[in-house]
Amino acid sequence: MEVLTADAPAKINLTLDVTGRRDDGYHTLRSVFQTVTLCDRVVLSRTGDGAVRVRCDSPDVPCGEENTVRRAAEAFFAGTGIRNGGVAFSVEKRIPPEAGLGGGSADAAAALKLLNRGFAAGLGGRELCALGLAVGADVPFCLLGGTMLAEGIGERLAPLPPFPPCGIVICKPSAGSGTREAYAALDRSGAGPTDFTGPMLAALRSGGFARAAACVGNAFEKPTGGPAVRELVRLMRSAGARGACMTGSGSAVFGLFSRPERARACAAALSGRFRDVFFCGPSGPA
Repeated sequence: MEVLTADAPAKINLTLDVTGRRDDGYHTLRSVFQTVTLCDRVVLSRTGDGAVRVRCDSPDVPCGEENTVRRAAEAFFAGTGIRNGGVAFSVEKRIPPEAGLGGGSADAAAALKLLNRGFAAGLGGRELCALGLAVGADVPFCLLGGTMLAEGIGERLAPLPPFPPCGIVICKPSAGSGTREAYAALDRSGAGPTDFTGPMLAALRSGGFARAAACVGNAFEKPTGGPAVRELVRLMRSAGARGACMTGSGSAVFGLFSRPERARACAAALSGRFRDVFFCGPSGPA
């Protein structure tokens, strides 16, 4: 097998509403997911030693048993019955961790696609998504990409009209946010129900950037976002963003700009204060 590579696009939550909690402790949600052009890169090669090896260029990403790429490979070989003669993955990170951008899920999805190609497994989208769900709730979406309504724990997906072309600025403050801790904080806050997703669905179906951008919202932002998130939202809006909010359980904030040059100017200004600043745009289905 030749060396294979795949991009692993980040995702943002254009909206995020927490709708309940299951008996097993998982929270249910209703959210509009969107992939963006900010990507990691995953490289696959054969080693012949019978092991799954993962190397990452970021010291912030653990490469042991908890690594999502490793778990995706193990799910692939167990689910297909294909004998693992030994594979090595190299992950080139651009998506920051603990940001709500789905970097680990994106890397797992890319790994499944590479394994499917490299071992000529012939798995379709439904089969890959079933394997991906065993790794994480966001992995099925990362396999499909584009603009989608997500429900349940994020695994029930329905395609939506694509988000209009625009410039997107993503910035992560210095402090990250763990998903488990964010949900615990949301539960403690006693925050009432939100419905950001309903208006966004109507805006996407009627078309038009300005209306859709004005509908962004995240149930986590007020209870868990903190001063740094609020400051980033303010800075992006003052720079011309038509909508700005935290993504996922945080801590990254995105801003949506109708004019790419304004987005680039905002990203340049923020890069003087923050390490993780990215200019990107929405991306379509994989």
